[in-house]
Amino acid sequence: MLKPLGDRVILEVQKEEEQKVGGIILAANAKEKPQTAKVIAVGEGRVLDNGQKVAPSVKKGDLVLFDKYAGTEVKYEDATYLVVRENDLVAIVD
Repeated sequence: MLKPLGDRVILEVQKEEEQKVGGIILAANAKEKPQTAKVIAVGEGRVLDNGQKVAPSVKKGDLVLFDKYAGTEVKYEDATYLVVRENDLVAIVD
């Protein structure tokens, strides 16, 4: 499995369900990019200027909201993941 470095987090983006508007199915490119994902792996945290390490505020298995255009898509073993910095995460969904 992939292991993120520093303050990076690996996400598995949740697929949006097919939308119908008045009986018309919206094309995939007309839909907005999903912004919720499940945390797959978390790095060790970021290092401050004074050398202290700040632990990440999310953990494996959390469902999170992230910035719309954040991160880098990575394909690994027939799956697509999104690698983002922790500061690109907006909230944890309960």
